[in-house]
Amino acid sequence: MPRRVRLIALVTALAWSSGSHAISLPDLGDSAETALSRQSERALGEQTMTSLRASGAMLNDPEINAYLDALGHRLVAADPDLTGQHFSFFAIDSNELNAFALPGGYIGVHTGLIAATQSESELASVLAHEISHVSQHHIARQIAAQSSTQMLSMAAMVAAILAAGTGNGQAAMAAATGATAAQQQSMINYTREHEQEADRIGFQLLVRAGFDPRAMAAFFERLQQNTRLVDAGTTPAWLRTHPLTAQRVAEAEDRAFTQPYRQVPDSQDYHLARALVRSYEGQPRDAEQRLTAELAEGRYRDRIAARYGLAAAQLRASHFAAAEATVDGLARDGFRHPMLEALAGQILSQSGRSDAARARYEAALKRYPDHLQLVYDYPALLIKSGDFKTAAAFIDAQLLVRPSDATLHQQAAEAWAALGSPLKSHRHQGEFYALSGSNKAAMEQFQLALKSTRDDSPEVQIVEARLQALRAREREDKADGRGDGRTRGNKPELSLYPHLPADNRH
Repeated sequence: MPRRVRLIALVTALAWSSGSHAISLPDLGDSAETALSRQSERALGEQTMTSLRASGAMLNDPEINAYLDALGHRLVAADPDLTGQHFSFFAIDSNELNAFALPGGYIGVHTGLIAATQSESELASVLAHEISHVSQHHIARQIAAQSSTQMLSMAAMVAAILAAGTGNGQAAMAAATGATAAQQQSMINYTREHEQEADRIGFQLLVRAGFDPRAMAAFFERLQQNTRLVDAGTTPAWLRTHPLTAQRVAEAEDRAFTQPYRQVPDSQDYHLARALVRSYEGQPRDAEQRLTAELAEGRYRDRIAARYGLAAAQLRASHFAAAEATVDGLARDGFRHPMLEALAGQILSQSGRSDAARARYEAALKRYPDHLQLVYDYPALLIKSGDFKTAAAFIDAQLLVRPSDATLHQQAAEAWAALGSPLKSHRHQGEFYALSGSNKAAMEQFQLALKSTRDDSPEVQIVEARLQALRAREREDKADGRGDGRTRGNKPELSLYPHLPADNRH
């Protein structure tokens, strides 16, 4: 693509908050494909995801991300037309009520929106809407609708939308001043058309996947009520990027009336993920007191999840005995779940009982070998305990099935460094930086790996190939005017539990 189109497409990708779906897929025409091919959409989505990872905006919580991905793919599986298309769902660490879709099927949901939903069907309705933006290639169509003379003003407006979506009102005002009123209105009109299309197709997807057809209208109406109550610059971000008119609410209600009434129970995973999100809100002791009061007063939708959320808040507050008592109470009541096992392991580990934590993790991994939180927590404990050999062996086995997992590569780098293997340590640290978007840092690590040995082993050949690939990408970036190939933003400083602040949050 021309350089300016690639730039506009990337900025547009960051700004969008919804998606359209392949049910009743319209004819996009040649113009959209010319402006942004499907291959380019995927490439832009990958670039944007790299930037998001590097910025630290993503919530690196395996529990919540795994739930979102499972829920999203349940929706995707309901439409045969989406077979073979790539989708990935993840959480953004932000209290804003927002969600967005990027080209290539990457869909983000702010934790504030997860907490604001009152049912799994409501959360599914947001994801269905975003999936529909992706399947309808709305970003490509948006670019195709702009003439070459409008590109600069389009970039200004998109920057304004992005700034507003992040809650930066001053930046939004500054970015918006560069666009004319007529061009602003043109974009707004085009956005509304896409929103209506995403509502219609997303509703069909929601029903096909077996969720409550009333959920989309219910969520819209609650957001609209919130807007009436707080109209002084605090409008939910999702409404700033998804203009919610009375017509959209009415159309959602009309669609719901066309479907027979049925009760759709929420999954246990939804309640647990939402409880975990809510346990992260505010200061640890405040969250603990709030959740304790809600349990005492019966203000919860699911008692088991409420108790799990309380245990997570107690762990954040370093109240280990209380957290362990809450978890043990759930176990005595017969509750079995990998999220509970991971929380129990964290309580034991953070309270200094490494042997008990190790035994708990090993037993849990036999029952839940693919649960990512356990997969991350177990080698982290081994490294902390000094058993680097077992940790390295476990991580190497996991990387065979998860070769693009940045967390595992970072853990492998630490384990192999302790075992005295600079080649493997620098190689895995390089992979971590590459996956985090820091290509320059990745190349430095690969160069250090090659300097650490004179052998010509398969490991060395792998490092050489990776270094050549990154150098080729750097040359492409320079030729395309993107500097030295580094992702903008600071190098991420990620701990073994990047989603946890220093207060020991689970």
